[in-house]
Amino acid sequence: MELIYADIKQAMHIHDKILDLSGGRRGIKSQGELESVLYHISNDDYYPEFEDKLTHLVFAVNKGHCFNDGNKRTSIGLGAFFLLANGLDAFVDKFIIEMENIAVAVADNIIDKDLLREIIGSLLSEPEYNEALKLKIIERLASALPSDDPATPPNHGPAFYTDLL
Repeated sequence: MELIYADIKQAMHIHDKILDLSGGRRGIKSQGELESVLYHISNDDYYPEFEDKLTHLVFAVNKGHCFNDGNKRTSIGLGAFFLLANGLDAFVDKFIIEMENIAVAVADNIIDKDLLREIIGSLLSEPEYNEALKLKIIERLASALPSDDPATPPNHGPAFYTDLL
């Protein structure tokens, strides 16, 4: 099966739509870095499995700060696009719901790329996280220092991201 990938124009459209819906500072900091992420996920030598590609896309957009604002939201939106574009519609709502919490932990260096890969693999293959993975997530979250910011991340829900396309 030939996979469908977002190009820079689609990625920018998704980002702009997210900012239209939820606010934020417009603009891209590093178009070259974003183009690199979008290009490299298509390389099967680096990312042989679908889950590897999705993990890198979400992680790199989240952590790479290609945009002035909305990097976490855009990483979720691009991940949802990648799932939808490749016929994995059944997983999109679950992906979005879980990633709204996970994306914050990734940005805060609580969840690393390896654990993110496990989480994404589980989302696509299991009805719920297995006990070992749940414990890993709990341990990582428990080890994080409490934030000075008592605000919780917004829960936009699946409709927010699927309406982008």
